[in-house]
Amino acid sequence: MMEDIVDDVDRKLISLFAAEPRVGVLEASRRLGVARGTVQARLDKLSSSGVITGWGPDLSPDALGFGVTAFLTLEISQSAGHERVADQLAGIPEVLEAYTITGAGDLWCRVVSRSNADLQRVIDTVLAIEGVQRASTVMALATQVPFRVLPLLEASTTTP
Repeated sequence: MMEDIVDDVDRKLISLFAAEPRVGVLEASRRLGVARGTVQARLDKLSSSGVITGWGPDLSPDALGFGVTAFLTLEISQSAGHERVADQLAGIPEVLEAYTITGAGDLWCRVVSRSNADLQRVIDTVLAIEGVQRASTVMALATQVPFRVLPLLEASTTTP
């Protein structure tokens, strides 16, 4: 449970690095009023436990020229296997994420493309994967709430 993994110092540390990713361990220790070794040990613990999953820069597909976002619900043949299809999806740069789902369809993918016409190429590439039988596509018109996880950190301080 997150309460067992993340305490108040960890929350402050994560919030600081989320707001200012380039702050550095020494400056973080100064701002939080804890020893540099404590900051480093906490960051190491949070990384090794999987709470912090990455340190790289967040990239904007739009700024890279991929301004169209769509969501594909894929139906796959039962003999194809989710992992085999997912391995092929991972080879398509425009596939940003893929999940096995319940309900209508078997896999859900978020994809990007350079244009609406280019989206057809991406869909055709996905449909060419052995085992993918059908794709249902929904295009995103505007981002209302971008992907975020930080609010969960704050929510973890309250008990239901």
